[in-house]
Amino acid sequence: MNRSLFALQQVARRSFSSSSRRPVQNQVPKNQKLFQEDNDIPVHLKGGTGDALLYRATMTLTVLGTGYVLYELLMASFPQKKP
Repeated sequence: MNRSLFALQQVARRSFSSSSRRPVQNQVPKNQKLFQEDNDIPVHLKGGTGDALLYRATMTLTVLGTGYVLYELLMASFPQKKP
C-alpha cells in the first residue's frame, strides 16, 4: 500500500517538474535604460504602443464617465412632472 502510494507520488511529481526550464534573463537594466532616457516623453507613455492605447482608453472612459455623471445629476435636479 505504501509502495504504491509512494510510486504514485513520484509519477505525479515527475509530470509537473520534469519540464525543462529556459533561463530567464534579467530585464531590469534594459527597462531602467528605457525609462531613464531624457527624450521628453512622459514616463507613462515610454512603454510603447500598449501604454499609449491604455492611456487613451483610460482617458476616454474617464471623460465619458464624467459626462454621464453630470447628465444624471442634471436629470436628478429637475424632477419629472407627473401627468
